[in-house]
Amino acid sequence: MKIIEVIADAGSTDTLAAIAEKGKAWDARLVPAADPDQVRMRITLTDDKVQITLDRLQGVLGAQPEARILVLPVDVVLPSPPQAQRQKEDLATAAREALYAEVEKNAQPSADYLVLVVLSTLVAAIGLIENNVAVLVGAMVIAPLLGPNLALGLSATLGDFPLLGRALLTLLIGIGMAGGMGAAIGAFWSHALDSPELISRTSAGLDSVALALASGAAGALSLTTRLSSVLVGVMVAVALLPPATAAGLMVGADKLPAAVGAGLLLAINVVCLNLAAQLVFLLKGIRPRTWLEKARARRAIAIQLIMWPTLLAMLVVAIYTHQKLKALTIFHIPAAITLR
Repeated sequence: MKIIEVIADAGSTDTLAAIAEKGKAWDARLVPAADPDQVRMRITLTDDKVQITLDRLQGVLGAQPEARILVLPVDVVLPSPPQAQRQKEDLATAAREALYAEVEKNAQPSADYLVLVVLSTLVAAIGLIENNVAVLVGAMVIAPLLGPNLALGLSATLGDFPLLGRALLTLLIGIGMAGGMGAAIGAFWSHALDSPELISRTSAGLDSVALALASGAAGALSLTTRLSSVLVGVMVAVALLPPATAAGLMVGADKLPAAVGAGLLLAINVVCLNLAAQLVFLLKGIRPRTWLEKARARRAIAIQLIMWPTLLAMLVVAIYTHQKLKALTIFHIPAAITLR
């Protein structure tokens, strides 16, 4: 449940009351406003009615530069609503504006983001080299690269190209930093890079595609339904930073075939996460508000729904080719040498 507090011109009272009634608000009442030329109304709504009410309010109040709309969460309602109503609210999609605010802050290459990438890369490198699963899971949970990917999916769904550009830049910076740090560590590491945890992230298969698709869908679903606890599991399942670090380690150690395998795993995770997230956002009915934004979003969605499956198909072919070459190197060449 949410409280929408609206501050608008004093002549908007009847309009606000009509919107509250149309949105089947639980309660709508006027509260004192600081400015006598303004009206202030609080509208209490269930979560499933918030988005359509916000769209109606923005459509009506768009011409009022001083108008403000505040959305406030309601933690507890007494007496408690019926069980059926609580279940309906649990399944309600978060408001578009709330989702946007959530992903936008994770799509910025801020100082905090860069520090998190550095720290999580260092933790991931230690976990991979030392074969320490607990340390590696810690790097996964930090998951700084997950935010830009979810921002990519939402920005394409809304046709927000500035956000899409920022998210893509942030993602590339993060991957570049993780790979660069990994390469530096691999170049100066004097021991063998052959731990099972590291080797497991230098190969990708069709199971990696299925896992990444399922995890990407779960991540987008947890975001739209505000189930943040589920997101932690997604961070671990579709971790992007360990393969990026593994690729860098192998490049630094001059083990290019293994680096290619880790790079393929990273690419699969990125592509599948974005494809699954975009599909979930579409199925959950997340759309822009105005017709102009909708037209722009349709173009962006069409491009993305062609681009991601095409990239995925290319990666599947690359995986198959890489596995064939790897098998040829392991089995056929030694056999030929033995025969000689």
